[in-house]
Amino acid sequence: MEDVKAYIESGILELYILGDLSTEERKQVEAMAGQHTAVRTELDNIARAMEQYATEHAIEPSESLRNRVLNNLVTNLGDDRIFTKGKYRDEDHVAILPSQATSSFYKYAFAACLALLVVSVAALVTVYNRLQASNQQLVAMQAQNQQYSTRVNLLDNEIEVFRDPSFKLIQLLGTIKAPSSKLTVAWNPVKKKVMIDMANMKLPATDPKHQYQLWAIVNNKPVDLGVFDARSDTTDMKLMKPIAGAQAFAVTLEPKGGSTFPTLDQMIVQSKI
Repeated sequence: MEDVKAYIESGILELYILGDLSTEERKQVEAMAGQHTAVRTELDNIARAMEQYATEHAIEPSESLRNRVLNNLVTNLGDDRIFTKGKYRDEDHVAILPSQATSSFYKYAFAACLALLVVSVAALVTVYNRLQASNQQLVAMQAQNQQYSTRVNLLDNEIEVFRDPSFKLIQLLGTIKAPSSKLTVAWNPVKKKVMIDMANMKLPATDPKHQYQLWAIVNNKPVDLGVFDARSDTTDMKLMKPIAGAQAFAVTLEPKGGSTFPTLDQMIVQSKI
């Protein structure tokens, strides 16, 4: 143990840490450290103490010095002459990195990522197309439901005409301009409802620029009850504008959209109540 203590106190361990020993001396220190725990412990203590001392007394280099060193490194690394072929010998122990293997790894990794991206995009496109198809089906079902709802309302109106005794069925007959024309108006003065029988009406066909307009005569004044087409409406009963009191009904041929006042020479059917 005295020899080990003397060996530790000789200062050779400090020189080992500083790297100031020859190859033979370094091997000797490493052999002693392998044989004696005290030597190995002391080496660790010396290394930690030197590291702590270096940290506490470190001097931050100036910005200009740092830039100069970095510029020199970049310049030297960029000079191909420093790395000329055949400069290093076998005894220099230069390890050749497996660049080909690394390159192959990244190539396959990139190919795998690309394949995954393609699969993901294809899946997203499929989901998007299915969503679009579902939305179209939903819109079509909503439109169909709206048609059913409208049809049910119209059927309710038709049934109401026959169930409600307050409804009056008024037959409008053709004038000199169209003697064979006729139209039935269902009017409920209590509920102020006016409907026309589209299924059984007989009116001349209209052109795209004209429509028929229903009028109610109230206190000898015409009141607009709305416009309709001769055959384009597929409903059996068409609900018109409401009115409570009327002395007569008439239909005139007017420009598309209707008129403020009826065109008397274009009266097609009329009837008193």
